[in-house]
Amino acid sequence: MNLPSKITICEVGLRDGLQNEKKILQTQEKLELANGIIAAGFKVIELGSFMNPKAVPQMADTDELFSTLNQIDGIELRALIANKKGVERAINCGCRKVKLNVSASLGHNLANLNRTPEESVAGFEESVALAEQHGIKVSGSISMPFGSPWEGNISLESVKSIVEAYLNVGIDEISLSDASGMAVPNQVYSMCINMQECYPQVKWWLHFHNTRGMAMANILAAMQAGITQFDSSFAGLGGCPFVPGAAGNVSSEDVVHMMDEMGIETGIDIVRLIRLSGKVRQMVGHDTDSYILKAGRSKDLFKEQQYLKK
Repeated sequence: MNLPSKITICEVGLRDGLQNEKKILQTQEKLELANGIIAAGFKVIELGSFMNPKAVPQMADTDELFSTLNQIDGIELRALIANKKGVERAINCGCRKVKLNVSASLGHNLANLNRTPEESVAGFEESVALAEQHGIKVSGSISMPFGSPWEGNISLESVKSIVEAYLNVGIDEISLSDASGMAVPNQVYSMCINMQECYPQVKWWLHFHNTRGMAMANILAAMQAGITQFDSSFAGLGGCPFVPGAAGNVSSEDVVHMMDEMGIETGIDIVRLIRLSGKVRQMVGHDTDSYILKAGRSKDLFKEQQYLKK
């Protein structure tokens, strides 16, 4: 099995995890979690989003989080944005990395924005230009490239068309986000191979939801295809509000545990991460989709047997 020796994991729980929670955490609680994420060893963190607070009240304090945390050396903090207003907020609070997103679903885009995905990305040009003027890096995300509830499977050519639209506006760091949880391993492997061959200049990320229990298998398939950068969420929090039955993101501790057991380096302290995710579960006040929080690490099952001392 051809696998990388090391991968990078971006913790997205503070954004993609908490944005769907009914309970809105206090800013101080989020700062506590952010510091715990950093202490566990994560070097890339999605801290929040600059969306309209009326639409996403869970993210209303993202500006304050960045103002407090943006001077930490060696840590990349990023925010999800929708438009130029998001860039302006990033400038004002010291955020140095933003991510734009577009759905791969033509039907979803037309219904919500009256634009094709490619037209949506072309509309990002002004946002990218403003960000670059202020030294802010911009990445892009393609939501549901592996399938959507509206069209079913999304063609590879459709996804490529969106990638090229991103490249045309100057974005060469792109995430393939399985928000609908419809991806399967052979599909992931094939698309990752094809994308890397066609667009070697792109820095690729993969983002999986565990709606149908496929996320870990999909990560393994992506690694076999040469991908080394993945998103995950503490305690498996998250979901997709416009996809019926959507589950949370793949659990960070589940991913790190698998990598530890396989001898693949992440730079993340699994014990600290498990404690942090347990705290997250307490804060939100309900059970979460994390296997490791429920079962513990495999190696914790093996205790030194007394008979071995005889």
